[in-house]
Amino acid sequence: MSVSHSSKLNKVVRDQYMRLPQGGRVLVTYVWIDGSGEGVRCKTRTMDQEPKCIEDVPEWNFDGSSTDQAEGSNSDMFLIPVRMFRDPFCLDPNKLVLCEVLKYNRKNAETNLRNICKKVMDLVKDSHPWFGMEQEYTLLGINGHPYGWPDNGFPGPQGPYYCGVGADKVYGRDIVESHYKACIYAGVKICGTNAEVMPSQWEFQVGPCEGIEMGDHLWMARFILHRVCEDFGVVATLDPKPMTGNWNGAGCHTNYSTEDMRKEGGLKCIEAAIEKLSKRHDYHICVYDPRGGRDNSRRLTGHHETSSIFEFSAGVANRGASIRIPRQVGQDGCGYFEDRRPAANCDPYAVTEAIVRTTCLNETGMQTTDYADK
Repeated sequence: MSVSHSSKLNKVVRDQYMRLPQGGRVLVTYVWIDGSGEGVRCKTRTMDQEPKCIEDVPEWNFDGSSTDQAEGSNSDMFLIPVRMFRDPFCLDPNKLVLCEVLKYNRKNAETNLRNICKKVMDLVKDSHPWFGMEQEYTLLGINGHPYGWPDNGFPGPQGPYYCGVGADKVYGRDIVESHYKACIYAGVKICGTNAEVMPSQWEFQVGPCEGIEMGDHLWMARFILHRVCEDFGVVATLDPKPMTGNWNGAGCHTNYSTEDMRKEGGLKCIEAAIEKLSKRHDYHICVYDPRGGRDNSRRLTGHHETSSIFEFSAGVANRGASIRIPRQVGQDGCGYFEDRRPAANCDPYAVTEAIVRTTCLNETGMQTTDYADK
């Protein structure tokens, strides 16, 4: 198997040092989204006492020219702490802190989509929008080849791998279960996991989360996934179509409801929201991956349990539709719906914001309203 050199270091030796007392000091690891809009970065500082809330964590800075976020001649960027988690790698009392990124003039960095998303979510807080996102990902060897696949060939056709059990059907369960436990320890609202249709592809689910919480928890779950994979010496890719041919792609299906949708008779509200989404398909496709739909064009082909990127569709229990209404929701007459269009590498802030803009704020067309001064 192609794994990284660092994963082969003696972990027993590492544990000897990790057990050393910290004398009341605390390691705080700052986590942020880099200039790609997909990657995460981190760095750690020492604090003299354990922060009890996010306000106890000071702002910090970093070199934006090394993360594709600034010019070298004016490279300092600000890290603004926004949500704190327990650190599953260095353990209590150490912390992971998710941050927004501001430029030298304290304006949002181009890939800081959280700031605007938070404003939108605050506007609709009385609707209590709930989200649950299903993050698919693929495990790769350090050579870029799917983990566990034959070096010079392919595994058997799709069929036995989804929710599979057995050494000949699933690859990398140790990684998946380690990630699951690490997320629970951290306080991430992870609610499930399963092997996916393509071998070496997996999914975890985060939610339900209300408003801005959804993006915060999914980004931290992604960071923890990459960090766990680092220990095992493999790579987790969020590429929406990591393997060409007759293999499933990877999405980030987004489950959504408002309070009215969850009440008795809420199916009418769900249908009204889907009607609004149907008239704004092109806008949503543009924000459902970091490249304006180009990544999703490789995935949303109308095959392999996807809809066509060029057409909007909806249906009960239909995994080939843009929007799926779960069968139980159709029977109960209330609940939620699933938007199956977001790509695995989407920014959850962009996705949740777009859904709320269309369904709650009644925006139409390709333009968005600036609510900064409202």
